[in-house]
Amino acid sequence: MENFKKQKVAVLGFGLEGQDLCRFFLKQGAKITVFDQKEKLDGKEYQELKKASVDFKLGKDCLQDLSSGFSFIFRSPGFKRLLSEILAVEKQGTKISSATKLFFELCPGRIIGVTGTKGKGTTATLIAEILKKDNQSVFLAGNVGQPMLSLLPRIKKGDWVVLELSSFQLQDLEQSPQIAVVLFIASEHLDYHQDQKEYIEAKANIVCHQKESDIAVLNADDLTSSSFASLTPAKIFCFSRKKKINGAFIQNREIYLFQEKLGSVDNLQLLGEHNWDNVCAAMLASSLTGATLESIKETIFSFKGLEHRLEYVRIINNIAFYNDSFSTTPETAIAAIKSFKKPLVLIAGGSEKGSDYSQLGQEITKSTVKTLILIGQMAEKIKKAVLTAGFQGEILFRPSEKMKEIVQLALDKANPGEIILLSPACASFDMFENYKDRGQQFKKYAQALQE
Repeated sequence: MENFKKQKVAVLGFGLEGQDLCRFFLKQGAKITVFDQKEKLDGKEYQELKKASVDFKLGKDCLQDLSSGFSFIFRSPGFKRLLSEILAVEKQGTKISSATKLFFELCPGRIIGVTGTKGKGTTATLIAEILKKDNQSVFLAGNVGQPMLSLLPRIKKGDWVVLELSSFQLQDLEQSPQIAVVLFIASEHLDYHQDQKEYIEAKANIVCHQKESDIAVLNADDLTSSSFASLTPAKIFCFSRKKKINGAFIQNREIYLFQEKLGSVDNLQLLGEHNWDNVCAAMLASSLTGATLESIKETIFSFKGLEHRLEYVRIINNIAFYNDSFSTTPETAIAAIKSFKKPLVLIAGGSEKGSDYSQLGQEITKSTVKTLILIGQMAEKIKKAVLTAGFQGEILFRPSEKMKEIVQLALDKANPGEIILLSPACASFDMFENYKDRGQQFKKYAQALQE
């Protein structure tokens, strides 16, 4: 490990990852400057770190001061790896890194990394739950679980660390996990990456640096995920929900692990066929750590999923509310819509992520969606996509910017026996702080409705 004592370290971004980096470097005795594009920061963490002599450069143009002699720059996901300011100081010899990269260098345990366009949080959590049930020592970190650097003092050799890894975290990784799990990969974050090629190359780092003794768990139904087999010397294992393979698969609605039948998908508490992928991937990865069939079986059939992922909220007048605010792409909204057979009132729309909505338009048109409530910046694009596809249902176009009114309107439009689904297919930053804020508001106002 580098000696950071008295070294000038820049931390880009003051989210959870940035705060984790600050706490780590304070213990190392480094001189820390945080760069964040917000005009003003507040809160307990900010006050404590300011008191501990951490400097802060804030505002849209904060990176102008990046060239003032830092030995190391640690970026968090909010800052693109290929920003001109970062590339300029890298040319001058400054080392560019991230919390994830540092964690891989320092972690004494064994790492299971999970990536994909969607489903990685569910899959990572499910793997951790199976290993816990199996009495293995396991930690869950990355975008779910705890900040990873804060875990380092507690991790021992032989422990497992399950990491949910986004493209931002994988982009400049120079080490790969002992077990790499790759779910389906679609167009995503094209507002962040230069193009689809750069996005896939970032994802590929999860397998690129593996050794022959490592394992790659790949999605046999997804061309991009399957193609990663040619990028790694690791042993390859696959999962599928469409065909019988030597791994984990679904056949005739039955779940199999290496030819062993575990039970029916109808007994899963996770909704939606897309979650069959996540269950298969988690089962397979867990079994490759040595987890018993009993631990796997018991966990997959009792696991209820994560907040904001097709989360059941409540039922009122025989109308059920589901919160899928984590759906920030057309692909995830399609998966959510396909999870229901009853008539749907769908709330969709939000801020731009560079997505193509034509497929979503086709899916909505042939689905059970009867009323479409469109909100946010992308409302126009989604409206155009559904009308082009020939949607005959009712469209309510930007009826309100307040979630309370949107929820009430959805209830007014639904009949007993129908479903109200928030599955936006877009980011949330036009009307909400983030997807969690959007989902929490949806749940709060749905819970407050009077029968």
